[in-house]
Amino acid sequence: MAINNGDFVKVNFTGKIKENGEVFDTTYENVATEEGFDTNSRNYQPIPIVVGAHHLLPAIEEEIEGLDEGDEKTIEIACEDAFGKRNSDNVQLIPMKEFKKQGMNPVPGMPINVGDKTGKILTVNGGRVRVDFNHELAGKDLVYDIEIVKILDDDEDKVRSMLELHNTNSNTKIDDINIEFDGDIVNITLDELSKFDQKSYMDVSLERFKIAKDICDNMDYDKVNFIDSFEINSEENNVEDKE
Repeated sequence: MAINNGDFVKVNFTGKIKENGEVFDTTYENVATEEGFDTNSRNYQPIPIVVGAHHLLPAIEEEIEGLDEGDEKTIEIACEDAFGKRNSDNVQLIPMKEFKKQGMNPVPGMPINVGDKTGKILTVNGGRVRVDFNHELAGKDLVYDIEIVKILDDDEDKVRSMLELHNTNSNTKIDDINIEFDGDIVNITLDELSKFDQKSYMDVSLERFKIAKDICDNMDYDKVNFIDSFEINSEENNVEDKE
């Protein structure tokens, strides 16, 4: 069954810089190990996406359309269609005093966040710090090796895949989350560990919005409920009260 825009699929990929073959990202654990990536801070496994939802670069998702489960494809992407060309306006000089106000000691190579921009310190010279706010892959032509691992047909599998994609709480057990369908409503009852997510309310709300949007935009449902359920054991409370 050929993949269409809006389909839910699981893919493996390895991304390389075309010029030198350097691997910058992969979903394969063996490739990550060979490249010296930190395999303790991330699970290397096929990732779920909705084709056309910009979960990957649009140029990749366009090439995925028409493929079938088990297919593999190598995709070359010019920098303009990847992370853009390098822009000299994105290299800025920031006074050292701005870093001191934040209690920071800038050094070359250090990543920093300024407002909604992410950059990397290039040089520190006297009272000025040169920061590059270009994406680290800007100006690079890329090559992606793509493998279509699975096409998801079942609605529960599709919903669970979006929970897997967007939920960044490493303690959450996706398989323990209960999913029920009621007409045009999806009810998602979260597992015990999800109730105690340490992220900010804003971050949790954003994640849930992304999950709900992908479900409603690409499936026949109009509403998604996230349910945190707390059950108080009255017998345990009575024992504690007596003590």
